[in-house]
Amino acid sequence: MTSIRVRLLASLLALLALAALLMGAVTYRNVLAETEAIFDYQLQQMALSLRDQGEISPAQADSIADAQLDFVIQIWTVDGRSIYASRPHSALPARALLGLATLKVDGRSWRTFSVATRERVIQVAQPVEIRQRLAAQAAWRSVLPLLLMAPLAALVIWWLAAKNLAPLQRLAAELRSRDERSMAPLATGGLPDELAPLAQSLNALLERLGRSLDAQRGFVADAAHELRSPLTALKLQLELLRRAGDATDRDAARAAIGEGIERATRLVEQLLALARSEPSAAVAPRERVDLAEIARRMVAETVPFAASRSIEFELSAAAPAFVVGDPVTLGLLVRNLADNAARYSPAGSRVEVAIAADAAEAVLTVDDAGPGIPEAERQRVFDRFYRRAEGGESGSGLGLAIVQSVATAHGARVSLDRSPQGGLRAVVRFPAARREPSHGVNRP
Repeated sequence: MTSIRVRLLASLLALLALAALLMGAVTYRNVLAETEAIFDYQLQQMALSLRDQGEISPAQADSIADAQLDFVIQIWTVDGRSIYASRPHSALPARALLGLATLKVDGRSWRTFSVATRERVIQVAQPVEIRQRLAAQAAWRSVLPLLLMAPLAALVIWWLAAKNLAPLQRLAAELRSRDERSMAPLATGGLPDELAPLAQSLNALLERLGRSLDAQRGFVADAAHELRSPLTALKLQLELLRRAGDATDRDAARAAIGEGIERATRLVEQLLALARSEPSAAVAPRERVDLAEIARRMVAETVPFAASRSIEFELSAAAPAFVVGDPVTLGLLVRNLADNAARYSPAGSRVEVAIAADAAEAVLTVDDAGPGIPEAERQRVFDRFYRRAEGGESGSGLGLAIVQSVATAHGARVSLDRSPQGGLRAVVRFPAARREPSHGVNRP
């Protein structure tokens, strides 16, 4: 049973049924007790009314001798001689017990009240089964309205539950009526206090999903635009290869096609890297990793390209620098910073990569001797596909966007400044990882 309405109604109806049964039982017992007390009072009043009478008139004797009456009246003299009986009854005792008493004669129970004077003894008796039947009838008449009201109360509870759960149904209906493109916030006016936080949380989720979808649509549009240029260039270069008249032109066309394929391949790799580093991408398991070791591997992968441009790499990472994160995307960050530094540095220069750590943070610093970035553009270069007008190197404009995305996902801060070598200094500050416990890898 998963429906809130069914569970609520079941619990309320069970509570109503239990309350009705308890109230009915209490009412039934109380009415029985009160009816028994009234019957005893009637016996007493009848006996006492005859106590002070000298003789019973014939008219009165006829009225109390009516066989339809439940009462039997007997009168004895003080010496035990019967002087009156409303009607003969062999099942009644020949002697009276003073006061109220319950007697059983020949298997039949009687309720009696007897009172004595100086001249006679008066006893009024009534069969117990008649008293019980009359008392039960009175009790049922008292309980019956309550039992009849229970189904009506159940219907009212059903209606009230449906009415109070209507806002939840409206909220569910509004969500069901939407398609995958509708990210408009849900209406929160008139919602109960219990539903308002749910609607607000859903609105916050829709807002985040809307931003994520907008970013993805923008990413796809930008990627399509960026891929169009190298693919168009490859088609033109292929046409030039077909039209080449001699070996020299064909070799030049083949070289141009090779360079175009390399640029397109790098662009696709960076697009995939950027997609992986996006906050909306699936979150990889985080672990305690050594940023210095990651930097060593990424610099080693970049050294061949740097050597082809006569650029020297210098890595300073004497001590481990532990951070919590995804080693693959952290490698993307380090490689993009090292690759950018190598691409924009002049031949014969040096790129310095340094790793430092303390108890609070781990710091990655990359210095180059390239043209640097003017202060006015240092925020814009983190935008996707943004290229500076200067620099001489053709790029996709994705390197620093990947760095910023990975840093944001790891709670790190990226800053750009002027390098002591005259080029660009990129600094990434990561929160330091907690000390690794002795039993193994620390996963947040």
